[in-house]
Amino acid sequence: MDNTSQKRALGAYRSRLSQRGIARFEVLGREADRALIRSIARRLTEDGPEAARLRTRLADVLDAPGAKTGGILAALRRSPLVGFDLDLTRSEEEGRRIDL
Repeated sequence: MDNTSQKRALGAYRSRLSQRGIARFEVLGREADRALIRSIARRLTEDGPEAARLRTRLADVLDAPGAKTGGILAALRRSPLVGFDLDLTRSEEEGRRIDL
């Protein structure tokens, strides 16, 4: 885009988008999901009850119980080694000598 009129037009377009509260960003995904992601993004830019329902539904699906913090701790508590008296102390030996 070496043409300055094109640059001005693009700048004006992006300015109008930001005034509407819309931001441009890059998303990585599978090629097969391109149309789906674009249609979701298009619907979310609309201000209406349909977009609000979609936002709520996506948030419910994506904030599933597995997405909460503390998952590692919960997995460790479910471990079959819970209750075993394991000795996890490290030996305090010095390392080997090296001549530099």
